[in-house]
Amino acid sequence: MKKHNFSAGPCILPKEVLQKASEAVINFNNDNLSLLEISHRSKPFVAVMEKARSLVLELLNIENKGYKVLFLQGGASTQFLMTAYNLLHKKAAYLNTGTWADKAIKEAKLFGDLVEVASSKEDNFTYIPKGYQIPKDADYFHCTSNNTIFGTQIKEFPEFDGVNVCDMSSDIFSRQLDFSKFDLIYAGAQKNMGPAGTTLIVIKEEILGKVERVIPSMLNYQIHIDKDSMFNTPSVFAIYVSMLTLEWLKDLGGISFIEKVNNKKAELIYTEIDRNPLFKGFAAKEDRSIMNATFTLTDENLKETFETMLLEAGINGLNGHRSVGGYRASMYNALPLYSVQALVDVMQELERKNK
Repeated sequence: MKKHNFSAGPCILPKEVLQKASEAVINFNNDNLSLLEISHRSKPFVAVMEKARSLVLELLNIENKGYKVLFLQGGASTQFLMTAYNLLHKKAAYLNTGTWADKAIKEAKLFGDLVEVASSKEDNFTYIPKGYQIPKDADYFHCTSNNTIFGTQIKEFPEFDGVNVCDMSSDIFSRQLDFSKFDLIYAGAQKNMGPAGTTLIVIKEEILGKVERVIPSMLNYQIHIDKDSMFNTPSVFAIYVSMLTLEWLKDLGGISFIEKVNNKKAELIYTEIDRNPLFKGFAAKEDRSIMNATFTLTDENLKETFETMLLEAGINGLNGHRSVGGYRASMYNALPLYSVQALVDVMQELERKNK
């Protein structure tokens, strides 16, 4: 029996996606060639790339609005650098809500002045700051929509008339937003879209070309756009599996459908965390992530018992990040509701045994 996989990333993938991907490794498109062997410039793979990019725009509802879609490499960590390299002329504004936002700030400081508009670092990122001001003369505003480590998520994005940049690595395609409010979205595929190895970038071409510095080719968005995301050899397998996952999501009913499922999963786990005296949540209730529920035991003496029960129930990947400790239930799009129910059943059984 397949385990209930709550891993924070690489993410769980739909069963049918795994099946199609495994078949393509042996025989892609019935051409008697492996997907891993074909040229990235061959017609079959060019079709994959075009389909993947088209699905991104369709699912985000931003077709015909001036956006370009790229599948690059280097993860979100490289995007911390590329964003500033391509957009930071004089000053940028950043919201600091977690480890990855903190790392993005560190990279951006290499290229110009940086204003940290707000931070929850002093409280170990247990909440999302609110009521802050973004300097009107900032070249762009950067935020992280969801924080996997700490289990917080931005529910309402600030209004900023300038360029808006968002790292959506861990909640892309999970909830309905007005994506047209963002000028640049980037997301490592391995959190909620596909396997590790490719990074999604959705960008309005009009925001480029404003900085005076010389940008190395591999870090230049415009060059990647001009080369249709094939300036260098792309991550063929990761892009193909991402395309399959996007097709799966579209067939289900798109983001509007999966958001309802994700809300049910989040409600189920958070209701139990709040009800069960043996557990307590980490993040502020109003800022809780629907993707990553972080919680701890109220009695550490029960740790061994609880983890033995999790193992027996086939529950995998629940350990929290070292920055938080405790447990983290990552509930990405492909995680079924019954897996969350299996976790809740174990939590309730632990309570029954320790009354």
